[in-house]
Parts: sequence; C-alpha cells; structure tokens
Amino acid sequence: MAAVAGTGVFAEILEGEVYRYYADGEWRVSASGKSVAIVNPTTRLTQYRVQACTQEEVNKVMETAKVAQKAWARTPLWKRAELLHKAAAILKEHKTPIAECLVKEIAKPAKDAISEVVRSGDLVSYTAEEGVRILGEGKLLVSDSFPGNERNKYCLSSKVPLGVVLAIPPFNYPVNLAVSKIGPALIAGNALVLKPPTQGAVAALHMVHCFHLAGFPKGLINCVTGKGSEIGDFLTMHPGVNCISFTGGDTGIAISKKAGMVPLQMELGGKDACVVLEDADLDLVAANIVKGGFSYSGQKCTAVKVVLIMESVADIVVEKVKAKLAKLTVGPPEADSDITPVVTESSANFIEGLVMDAKEKGATFCKEKGATFCQEYRREGNLIWPLLLDHVRPDMRIAWEEPFGPVLPVIRINSVEEGIHHCNASNFGLQGCVFTKDINKAIMISDAMETGTVQINSAPARGPDHFPFQGLKDSGIGSQGITNSINMMTKVKSTVINLPSPSYTMG
Repeated sequence: MAAVAGTGVFAEILEGEVYRYYADGEWRVSASGKSVAIVNPTTRLTQYRVQACTQEEVNKVMETAKVAQKAWARTPLWKRAELLHKAAAILKEHKTPIAECLVKEIAKPAKDAISEVVRSGDLVSYTAEEGVRILGEGKLLVSDSFPGNERNKYCLSSKVPLGVVLAIPPFNYPVNLAVSKIGPALIAGNALVLKPPTQGAVAALHMVHCFHLAGFPKGLINCVTGKGSEIGDFLTMHPGVNCISFTGGDTGIAISKKAGMVPLQMELGGKDACVVLEDADLDLVAANIVKGGFSYSGQKCTAVKVVLIMESVADIVVEKVKAKLAKLTVGPPEADSDITPVVTESSANFIEGLVMDAKEKGATFCKEKGATFCQEYRREGNLIWPLLLDHVRPDMRIAWEEPFGPVLPVIRINSVEEGIHHCNASNFGLQGCVFTKDINKAIMISDAMETGTVQINSAPARGPDHFPFQGLKDSGIGSQGITNSINMMTKVKSTVINLPSPSYTMG
C-alpha cells in the first residue's frame, strides 16, 4: 500500500481531523480551539484542516527560537551540514505522501508534485555543502593598503548568523520555496519560524516533520499555521524577528513598509515578457511559450505572462501555439493533466475578469474564419481551459496585470524598441526572455530589459536553484539562489587586531 499523508511516520502530526503545528520540537494543538480549512481546488470541498495559532503562541515560539539559536550558533558547521544532509534524505524518502498533499491542496499534477519534493531534497543537500565552503572562509585585511597607514592593524572578518529568520513561502511551491529559505537559514546558524501558505500548509507540515525526524535541536525549527489576518502582521512586525524571507504577491510590499530595520529577501511575482524576433526558431518559440506560459496552469512567478512578437512572424507563431494548446490535457491533477484547476475560486474569478475585459476591448480568441484552431473561453469551477489572447493592446488589463492562470496575451510589435518599451513600462521586473539567432541582438536586448534575469532562447525559470534569482522594481528586494541566500542570512563581523608596531612579513 502506498504511503498516505498523515499516516505512518506522519501520524503524530495529525490530531483527529486537524494537523498540529510545530513548536519547541513538539507537535501541538492550538489553545485557540479553532482550525483553518484547506479547500481542494479540484473538488472545491474541504480537504484538510490546520491549527489556527494565537498571537500568544507566536510569542512563545519566538522566545524558544531565540534560545535555541544561541546554542545552534555554537554547533560546529560540519554538524549543521550533517543534519541537513539527513533531513534531505528523509525528505526524498517520503516524497509520496508529501506529493499527495501538493496534489490535493494546490492541484499540482502528480509528477510535478513528486519532482518538487525530490528537488527540495537536492536543494537542502547542496545548501549544506555550499554553506560549509562559504561560512568556513573568512577574510584578512591589512591596514597599509589605505594611504596614511602603516601595517599595524589586522582585520579579521567572518560571517555570523542574524538570529531568527521568518520564512513565508507561497502556495505554488510550498515545499521547495520553504526549503530554499530553511536550508540557508539553518546552515548559517539561525533559528527558523515558518509560516506556510494556507493552501500548501499540510505539505509544509509534512516537510517540517522530515527535519524533526533528522534530529535538529528543539526549538530551532518552528512552524505556525493560521489566518494571515490574525497572525500575519503580528509575525512580520514581531520584535523577535531578525530577517524576513518572503515569496508571494502584493502582501510583500505591505510587509516591507511595516518591517522596520530587518533584512528583507522578497520575491513578489512578475509579468515576464517573451520577446520574439523575426529570425527566431519559431518551433522553439512555440514550445517555450506553451511550456513557459501554461505549465502548472501558469501559476508561477516565472511563467511567461506576455508575448511581444514581431508582426511579420506573429501569425505563424500564434497558429503553432494554438495547435499545441489544443493537445494539452485538461483535468484533475491526480491524472497528471497538463492543465489543472487554479488554486482558489477567487483566483479563477480574477482570471476571468481579465479575459472578459480583453474580450470587450477587442482581443481575438480566434483568427479570421477558417482558422485551424479556434478557441473559446471555457471554465468549470476552478478549472480554466488554456487560452491564447491575440491582438492584445496596452489599454487592456491583461497587458499589465499578472493573471496567474492558463491565459496568455500576445501583443504584436513592429520594432524591438517597442517590445523593450512595453517590458520596461511594467511595474514588475522578475525575468524575461528573448528569442533570436543573433547573439549580438540577444545581448543588447537583454541588457536593455529591466528585469532581474533574462533567458536567451528559453522560457523563464527559477532554477537551477544555485543560480542567482532576483527581481527589480515591484518584483522584489535582494537576491536568492543558495549562495546569495546564505550570505543574506548572515552579517559580517570584524575583529581588528592592533599591533604595538607595524609588522611587515619578510621585511
């Protein structure tokens, strides 16, 4: 029999019908007596329940985390790495029940759910290795390189932990984007408080249990669940928090305004543009538009969100993309469908609003009569069929807003400059991509695009997980990627040795 969520080694995280929260090394039931329902996007019925933690419980978690962090900072680096490697192995070993949660909570296709868990284990192992290298090295500076100084001062600098890191991952990768914060925080000597998204909370609790089974010290890792309205601001403004790593939407902008003097690492979505030049490989373009715009129903920060295509090749590409869309399977995540229901009814309603606005303003769903592939907008519950909107203009909301669903606008352009202008007029700047066979044009355009990353001849992507990942403008603050995250979750500590007289080696 296949492993099932909440059973076997995971039985202790479930209390009756409600999953417990994790604090001070134990699985607990909230004193609130309340729970939060998690609705399955496919059935639209309650699938799971999690504890609705109180502010008092958050206070206790912060206190224990602070105490645990002091001891953890004194734990040898190799020992921290050893525990992370152990957690990674346990995570991969239990990929099936965790993937089951992802399928039921966020309607992630089954194969993608499994690969998210495996990738997360790999990320934790890589973080352990990288952390040992980065944090094992310090720096020695001598004073006589600056004018007016003799060599009478030696400065030793090293990286020390920040304290308690608050990690807030999003619904679409509740395991992977949690461990991308947890791993760097722990290897660097910090304690951790995780506030998972409501949709995705149960997968995150199962993942936390894998760290529990690895034997991390009590109080070092904590996971509180509950309504954002009750504990969200309370957590992000808590005086016990020394760093916030957040991935998500507009909430991040509100957090950054309230957080005060705390280092922030934020990735807040995008409107990733795909610029297609006349000389591009059009089959490659069509394949990447479908992969980039429609995998996981477009619910990725790095999804292609707008196609800016030269008029002369637009008809050909639009037909190629529509032909591919017609072959995508649409249905439940359990069946490994290509297009699965979007995460909530309100998301589906928002996407529909963008589509209707574009339709009223004249976007084309079908080419002229006799088009090979005609499509209509179709929705059942949270399930929206894939849709390519052609002849989109800048006065349509979908030209600028992020649908986070399987609908993609095509804007026809007459010059490269027009494409770059549209890309840079957006308030987002996460990633973008450009398709051309001319390497010089590719470099010039990528330099001109105001985005954190530009992919040349491929759809935008978050990984590999050790690559730098950052957004400009409203897309974020700071940079992620394993090395960058470790550096960001530490501070530099300097010790200056003052010598009684200048010292010149071999002088």
